[in-house]
Amino acid sequence: VRAVMDAVGSERAFLWTAQDGGRLAVLFAATYPERTAGLLLFDPAARGRRGPDYPWAPSDDEWRRRLAEVREGWGERAFLESLLAEWEPTKVGDDEFRAWFVSHMRRSLSPGSAVAFFRMMMDADVTDVLPSVRVPTLVLALPVRRGQAEHFAGSIPGAELVELPPFEGMFSWADDRAHEAAMRETKRFVSRHGHPEEPDRVLVTVVFTDIVGSTERAADLGDSGWRNLLERHHALVRAQLARFRGREIDTAGDGFFASFDGPARAVRCATAIRDEVRALGLEIRAGVHTGECEVAAGKIVGQAVNTGARVAALAQPGEVLATSTVRDLVAGAGLAFEDRGEHELKGIAEPKRLFAVID
Repeated sequence: VRAVMDAVGSERAFLWTAQDGGRLAVLFAATYPERTAGLLLFDPAARGRRGPDYPWAPSDDEWRRRLAEVREGWGERAFLESLLAEWEPTKVGDDEFRAWFVSHMRRSLSPGSAVAFFRMMMDADVTDVLPSVRVPTLVLALPVRRGQAEHFAGSIPGAELVELPPFEGMFSWADDRAHEAAMRETKRFVSRHGHPEEPDRVLVTVVFTDIVGSTERAADLGDSGWRNLLERHHALVRAQLARFRGREIDTAGDGFFASFDGPARAVRCATAIRDEVRALGLEIRAGVHTGECEVAAGKIVGQAVNTGARVAALAQPGEVLATSTVRDLVAGAGLAFEDRGEHELKGIAEPKRLFAVID
């Protein structure tokens, strides 16, 4: 989204998305509120999997069936027929539409890429991000999924919820009443929120690292030797921060505090730092967390920063630990995690489930 806006010279824009695209829009708005005039979200879903507190998403069994259908039938008419029967029955007998949509599937994604895309939709979860959205938000709800829309809008401060007429044209927007209502609400919302305030809170992924056994190593090397080793360590860390577009916030002794606008790059940067400094005979531990932070005089502060520091302190030598928020946001990015259970973090009200990044 940011790359497209940069390419066309757009400093700030309203984002209008449908269904699963709402998760991407929410993440962008929370990360770049200064570039988001507002969100208009048609039938959004906060997460892909059903849970005790989220009954609107498909169950694991339903996802297994759908993934098997995608794997075996993507780009074939039989697969399209199953989609039409579920999402747009009025198009079942429309040969022209069916031919177009089959061609569209084949041009869009290979079967393997389609499976990866559906898996990402299954695993992605922005529930923890919703309260961090601080831009004007309109949720356009379908009657059949009003509960899902109410949950979404109720989790975003100040979000507005509007229910549309019943919508039957899932693929073609053929239902004029619903289409016209959506466009009418869009125009009304945009006209009301054309001049948003500058934000003072943003969604940030923080990374903390520190050298394992630094006190003993410094004693062995002496002041001069330790200072030389630290300089080489810092150079390697800064090279990786530049590579993954991270921002150095602070350096205290042998530890680094950095921020990122993308959680996947933050995780990859932390693992790259761990691997690179091993050439110096060093091991680090690292913690990664995504949360809402206040921006003050170029610095970022808040509970998300404290959480990241506490997570890093719990990591074992050579381990990169991430919170469940990070794990949920990087679904589909090709990263693997191992559950490390729930932990009480000093100064943090609720326990956090932590995950180790694994190769």
